[in-house]
Amino acid sequence: MAHRLLRDYEADGWERSDFPIICESCLGDNPYVRMTRADYDKECKICTRPFTVFRWRPGRDARFKKTEVCQTCSKLKNVCQVCLLDLEYGLPVQVRDTALSINSNDAIPKSDVNREYFAEEHDRRARAGIDYESSYGKVRPNDTIMKLQRTSPYYKRNRAHICSFYVRGECTRGAECPYRHEMPMTGELSQQNIKDRYYG
Repeated sequence: MAHRLLRDYEADGWERSDFPIICESCLGDNPYVRMTRADYDKECKICTRPFTVFRWRPGRDARFKKTEVCQTCSKLKNVCQVCLLDLEYGLPVQVRDTALSINSNDAIPKSDVNREYFAEEHDRRARAGIDYESSYGKVRPNDTIMKLQRTSPYYKRNRAHICSFYVRGECTRGAECPYRHEMPMTGELSQQNIKDRYYG
């Protein structure tokens, strides 16, 4: 693999980027954000290819955020690289696809080899200047999605996680604890998997 990297900069098919594709909620309300970039730091949670990971803190009381999926997967579904919500409407993928009547079950392959080929083919097209064959920009919004869409950013999503010791009644840090001291909400949406959010 190393000899391929030396010969051809684009031969490995890995992602290189200067800025993430993220929604306004994940970026935070602070106009001055210090962001770190690590090339090929993790593998994408969807296509398992190495990609450039960005990490930042969206506000003073917020937790650190980082990109979870590569830009190719993000562009294919038009979602944020961090929260996997739609960039235009701020909705989960399945809600958006149902409201717009888009059938995206067969759009992205699920097997390893097909997924790798699919991602490389779309990267090659993007470098050649050919736009993604994404149906999300072609569909006109209807009344349903206009009622469901989020019109303003939701910054509460950036808050720190809930303190697990507080939930058990054993937190000894008190006010110095960097985590939130409140009881968690339970329900069927509290146990989500990132792939289920992406594929709907």
